[in-house]
Amino acid sequence: MNAKTVIQISILLDEMYPHAVCELNHQNPFELLVATILSAQCTDKRVNEITARLFPRLNSAEKMAQLTEDELIPLIRDCGLFNNKSKNIIATARQLVALHGGSVPQTREELESLPGVGRKTANVVLANAFSTPAFPVDTHVLRVSQRLGLSSEKTPEKVEADLCQLFPQDQWIKKHHQIIFHGRNLCKAKKPLCNICPLRNYCSLFLQESGIKS
Repeated sequence: MNAKTVIQISILLDEMYPHAVCELNHQNPFELLVATILSAQCTDKRVNEITARLFPRLNSAEKMAQLTEDELIPLIRDCGLFNNKSKNIIATARQLVALHGGSVPQTREELESLPGVGRKTANVVLANAFSTPAFPVDTHVLRVSQRLGLSSEKTPEKVEADLCQLFPQDQWIKKHHQIIFHGRNLCKAKKPLCNICPLRNYCSLFLQESGIKS
């Protein structure tokens, strides 16, 4: 993709989603880390409902580390994959207390060493808790990037690498949120709203269905 097209897409995203931000409610890095772990295969809306019950009394690694998995499961049961998430959250909290003084580390390597924390979760925490340039790739970013021709890769890691090359580093966090908003609002997985999408002329899906050659 040429630089001019990337700039045009970037400008449209700025116009469409000027206030795009992380929609996981949190007050500190630990809350964001827990919320992001809970968000796997779960909507942000549902996660926020769960954390609204959870965080008033379990908002630090020290407090969470005192729970057992069986005690945490009933509090997060409605998010799906609750057994595995409970195991990872408790183990992560205990590791934070044991190795990091209860604080969430600020490097990707240290974050990814925590139970249940992969590259996407680490990037979310780096970007939103510490304002460290990162480009998390979730299902929305993966889908939209492929449709807009920003990447032809199939894995999150390779799509992330493409996006980091296309956009200036100081735009990574903003573009990540804008692309997520676009995926949720217009470029939906099953029924994308191509006819009202300002980005449709750059979209391979729209061009293909319209019989227009890109």
